[in-house]
Amino acid sequence: MPAEKKLLLLNHFPRFLSMLEEEVYSNSSPIWDADYRPQLPPHLHNQAAERGSTAARGEFERLSVQPGEGQYTTVSLTSAATRRQRMDDRGEKREGDDLIDNNSSKRIKIETEDLGEETVAEVVATITDPRKMVGPEVLFSENAARDEAAKLEERKGNIEFHVIGNSLTQKVSKQTMLWLIGLQNVFSHQLPRMPKDYITRLVFDPKHCTLALIKENRPIGGICFRMFAAQGFTEIVFCAVTSNEQVKGYGTHMMNHLKDYHVKNNVLHFLTFADEFAIGFSKDIQLPRSVYQGYIKDYEGATLMGCELNPNIVYTEFTAVIRRQKEIIKKFIERKQSEIRKVHPGLTCFRDGVREIPIESIPGIRDAGWKDPVTPSRPSRSPNHEQQDPEYLHSMLKTLLCNVKSHAAAWPFQVPVDPNEVPDYYDHIKYPMDLKTMTERLKANYYVNARLFNADMLRIFKNCRFYNHPETEYYKCANNLEKYYINKVKELGLLESKDK
Repeated sequence: MPAEKKLLLLNHFPRFLSMLEEEVYSNSSPIWDADYRPQLPPHLHNQAAERGSTAARGEFERLSVQPGEGQYTTVSLTSAATRRQRMDDRGEKREGDDLIDNNSSKRIKIETEDLGEETVAEVVATITDPRKMVGPEVLFSENAARDEAAKLEERKGNIEFHVIGNSLTQKVSKQTMLWLIGLQNVFSHQLPRMPKDYITRLVFDPKHCTLALIKENRPIGGICFRMFAAQGFTEIVFCAVTSNEQVKGYGTHMMNHLKDYHVKNNVLHFLTFADEFAIGFSKDIQLPRSVYQGYIKDYEGATLMGCELNPNIVYTEFTAVIRRQKEIIKKFIERKQSEIRKVHPGLTCFRDGVREIPIESIPGIRDAGWKDPVTPSRPSRSPNHEQQDPEYLHSMLKTLLCNVKSHAAAWPFQVPVDPNEVPDYYDHIKYPMDLKTMTERLKANYYVNARLFNADMLRIFKNCRFYNHPETEYYKCANNLEKYYINKVKELGLLESKDK
């Protein structure tokens, strides 16, 4: 055993065991309380108070098994469309429906006046092409959604989705345990960089659950996650499909099922550590950092990314709805075109020796939607142009700043100089400047003219050359970036303002 691990065990493990023993035998310890719920954070407390005695937001369905043979420790996923229909039959509304009705009442009224329900129904009835339908008979075109094949297999009963998990307080069925073992094998094989003991520990951890993709009674894929219901988010830990079942849309359909499952439980945020190519996740996390900090695991070499769910979307039916809407709009366009379509006689003026005619003189061309081409005029470069058009100036400066920040030589100037790394920097540089500060000033509308922007940009290069030796890489980066900046100023037409 390495020396550092020995030191860790000798110093910390006895203390950990002592604290664990104290927690287990404490009368007030919640460790054995199956109904324990942590206190809601401030951002969810008000919503819970409004609902009164109803279930807390995001309350998770406990995975349990009833006495008897053949029972699974699973949570079956109800079809989202069926769930929506049941809510409509009972007269219920999902959270957010009233808000949408109030905010969109005017828009909906306008659409209803233009296109009545009878007109829409008549158009829908004309869609007879099987490739445009969304039922089991759908034929997949080259533009079909990636999850269409998986949805069709689910309708035929070839694949199933179950949320399964281990338990310390309930008996776990043999089938559930076999599925968990199969999922551990799938994750270990598809995620070779993850330690197998780590994967095993999380898959069988009672606090984690896994959405299992079952085919022929064996798991071929899954998403392991941990739901923090009281915090209002879920951490996605593993997501994988076995190699011989990939490129069939299973991953997309599996994630859509997971989204519908969380919408049902009113947990509307996903967090995960992933690379920058994760589809459906963004670096722009909508949750406050205080909500998730300390709750999720940290991974080296990965970026924390988030996904916000919309409670008004049925994700497993989303692509089908979009396809149907697209086809309905296409039919309306065809109807409109048929109403205005008119055949004009051919042009005979060219037989008489006419070499050219104005385009607008062609019969019917304006009825078809043709308009005189308008050549965009370049904004004037009057001295007070910037004051007359601040939005134009802001757009130009934003474009220029983005170009400068993305240049290969801009890396030394992205953020302010750290005084811990360069202790004497601020003794020599009295007026520091960097691209991050310029970005904040641009957002605050500090640059009312191009001269202020230019002064800050040139100060970056001047400070760098003043502090660093000409042979250093920083000095060379300042020269290269300044040259690039001046050329971009000329291209964008800000040179006149720059020279003033």
